[in-house]
Amino acid sequence: MSVPLEPFAQLLAQDDARIELARACLLIAQDAYPGVDVEGYLGEIERLALRLRGRLPQSCGAEDKLIELNQFLFDELGYSGNAENYYDPRNSYLNEVMDRRTGIPITLSILYMEFGRRIGLPLRGVSFPGHFLVSVRMRGGTLVLDPFACGAPQSADELRRRIKRVIPPGAAGNVPLADLPLEQFLEPASNRQILARLLRNLKAIYREADQPERMLAVLNRALLVTPDANADLRERGLVYQRLECYRAALQDLKDYVEREPEAPDYEQVRASVIELSARCARLN
Repeated sequence: MSVPLEPFAQLLAQDDARIELARACLLIAQDAYPGVDVEGYLGEIERLALRLRGRLPQSCGAEDKLIELNQFLFDELGYSGNAENYYDPRNSYLNEVMDRRTGIPITLSILYMEFGRRIGLPLRGVSFPGHFLVSVRMRGGTLVLDPFACGAPQSADELRRRIKRVIPPGAAGNVPLADLPLEQFLEPASNRQILARLLRNLKAIYREADQPERMLAVLNRALLVTPDANADLRERGLVYQRLECYRAALQDLKDYVEREPEAPDYEQVRASVIELSARCARLN
């Protein structure tokens, strides 16, 4: 059953700061769970945040709020990182994360930020290489936290080790990784960037699992988040072609070759456009 994309598109039509991350994630979840109760899950977040807020004294500072948030989310509610089944697609759907109380770094970070916002803690997402994190400004500087590890603070040494694990040797030119300024990796991510990364995770999972129908649903969302992502446009065209939706495939691949005349795969995709044009003509 196809899920309408209009509510998602309307949400994205707002200024980035006004995009409700939790709502957007639950709308994404509708592709895999068409009956998901978006308002019900949002209400549960509000209810739990109200419970947490009621424990905080009026004079509570950022440090104390962080301690209470970690204790509430990870100790009391029992949220944890799903290291054992990391690539289970359920880890990327917020309804499943809330039901099962486990997820991957980005979905746990989204929940962490949603609760933080509701108790006056201005947490920001950090699209760190290989592992999504969260940051918050404190009196002594910026604190980086890992909700996948129950909100554990990340030292500069730990962050550099993370970078070393995911960036190939030599990728930083002549600059040793140990000397790279961390600031460039700790820029706050916009809400659109967070949603794009979540959808990339799902796309990779469904590509690996060879589930083109699921990939198509994810690509439809991804192209609403980043309409100029030409690689996604090409991939959607190829998925349409595989699913024998030839007119839709033709439109996407025609758009791709028009946008990317210098692409290495230009001739290959152009040949597909010619083949699809002939096939669609026979369908008339």
